[in-house]
Amino acid sequence: MGVAAGIVWGKGFHHIWVKTALYHFGFQLLLNAMWSIVFFGMKEIFWALIVIVALLILIILTIRWFRVVSKKASWLLIPYLIWVVFATALNYKIWELN
Repeated sequence: MGVAAGIVWGKGFHHIWVKTALYHFGFQLLLNAMWSIVFFGMKEIFWALIVIVALLILIILTIRWFRVVSKKASWLLIPYLIWVVFATALNYKIWELN
């Protein structure tokens, strides 16, 4: 993730597409942190599921914006997307079983 963001940043923060891509990246990082707080800290499984679904959507948007700036950077986010899809499935099953 850091390498992908670095590649995008390296294209020049003065460019509007780079700024937009990095803003999306920052917002998805915030949602990522929020999910950990809601799931592990507050133990609110349903609300964590809502947060992680929003996170998935934002990751997809981030990948799309990274692709506008650098295809290599967008490909570097695919393992992260796969991991969050897996975490979403786990979160859903935990919610369903409780």
